[in-house]
Amino acid sequence: MIFAQTTAAAADTASSGGIATFFSQYGLIILLVLLLVFMFWSSRRRMAKQKTEQEAKARQTVPGAEVLLQGGLYGTIISYDPDNLDQPAIVELAPGVDIKVHSQAILRVVTPTDEAPVVDESIDDAPAAPQIETAEETADRLNAEKNDKKDTPEA
Repeated sequence: MIFAQTTAAAADTASSGGIATFFSQYGLIILLVLLLVFMFWSSRRRMAKQKTEQEAKARQTVPGAEVLLQGGLYGTIISYDPDNLDQPAIVELAPGVDIKVHSQAILRVVTPTDEAPVVDESIDDAPAAPQIETAEETADRLNAEKNDKKDTPEA
């Protein structure tokens, strides 16, 4: 009977010790495998998201669309080949000013909401547009300021 109790106690210790021994030996490997699986899963998810964004950008990037280039320039697309990204896109910056840019230099397609905000013209407190003076008016103003400085005594 004493032999049966010792055997049962040894079996309980072996089974609980077996789990602890297993995790002490293989716990780090299991943790690393789980980490690698998570990294693989998250990178696949991120790549799929980037691919959908690129496809949406390619659908919006058509001739006539206004775009923002990587250098901060705004322009209108003249030609763009979404299938061959190595072929340069031609962007019109101003009337008659066409440039070739790498097709990946197109940062984003500008939507009307990204442009200048719509100003309500019914507001009476809006400041008036500044007056642009001609070269003659500028010369007269500077001469008048120069004469005023000569007439005033210095303290």
